[in-house]
Amino acid sequence: MKKRTLLKTAMLSGVLSLALTGVSFAANPVLKIGFVGVTSGPAAAWGISNQRSMETSADWINEMGGVKIGDKTYNVEIVAFDDQKDPKRAIAGMEKMAQEGIHYVVGPNVDDGAAAVRPVAEQKGIMYFPYAFPKSLYVAPASNAVLGMVANYQSGPAIYEYLMKNNGIKKVAFVAANESDPLSQRDGGVEAAKALGLNVVSSNVTYQVDTTDFTPVLLPVVKTQPDLLVLSGVSPANAPQLIRSARELGFKGLISTETAQDANVLKEGAAGLANGFISVGGASTPDLASDKMREFVKRYTAKFGEYNDESNTKVYALEYILETLKANPAALTDVAQFKKTMDTFEAPNPYMVGDAKLKYVGSTSFGQKRQVSVPLVVNVYKDGKFETLFVAQVD
Repeated sequence: MKKRTLLKTAMLSGVLSLALTGVSFAANPVLKIGFVGVTSGPAAAWGISNQRSMETSADWINEMGGVKIGDKTYNVEIVAFDDQKDPKRAIAGMEKMAQEGIHYVVGPNVDDGAAAVRPVAEQKGIMYFPYAFPKSLYVAPASNAVLGMVANYQSGPAIYEYLMKNNGIKKVAFVAANESDPLSQRDGGVEAAKALGLNVVSSNVTYQVDTTDFTPVLLPVVKTQPDLLVLSGVSPANAPQLIRSARELGFKGLISTETAQDANVLKEGAAGLANGFISVGGASTPDLASDKMREFVKRYTAKFGEYNDESNTKVYALEYILETLKANPAALTDVAQFKKTMDTFEAPNPYMVGDAKLKYVGSTSFGQKRQVSVPLVVNVYKDGKFETLFVAQVD
């Protein structure tokens, strides 16, 4: 009888202990971080890698007990909104974040969306980390946007210069979708190419994003016989179609873009014809990746069944937000404090080997620190996967 009583007491004690542990975990206050970006349509891969990176990291943080900021430990919750690459929906998404009291948002992923949400972000006290390139978002008086990656006007010249030196390119042609984002990137690429002394043989050919037959689009471009064909601002869905059409027209030169791509989409849409395609990759290579980076890739893959190399870059935005908040807990509800901290902020980079640092850059391009520091990794596609072509750094 006593034995049964003792057994029941022990079981109740164990259950109570587990319950208290659960209560303790659940009692952590929640820190909501927003994501507003495109996760459907031709450009979906860009936003999906953002959202998945954030969710993978948040799950990991919460599994480890949360993130300590000041004297409190928080669970991280990702609040996501698909803007469908529509500026009006992007505005609605940012307003939703404001209504939920969210002060830090990752995205949008395209120029129009990032520009459209600026008034809401500034009025509602939101810092946002877009993957969009217009300098007006990051140059004073603008101050609430932080570029989450390397811009085309930073990566373009690096790619062209590398190919001039190593492949002897002299003539370049540009093709862009008839939308503001790719057209803007084309214009920046043309300017950079001319500044390097390249002969721009074609730069006025455009296409509609719903084009299915790119042969008539590319025929006049291929006839100019460029050494390099640049697919300015090309979406992951359109890239393999353009590559396939160019190769089937007999183009033998190099093809590149300054936007990140999806190896699986290239494999499915262009197969071996995409070999040699050059694009901006994630901010990590096997040689640069730390144990934490490898663990992130493992967790991401386990959670979603696949991995997108672009997430090597997309993993950083949430890390920057949380580490900056750690450096100045007053910024939790006051983005002015966040901005103040950015100028001198520095922390170890957990995703790279060596003594790499997290810090804000952009003074050269924007006149103020409104860009996260991530390596510029340029990839070349080969047989279903990306290989590193070269690595550079942006100030």
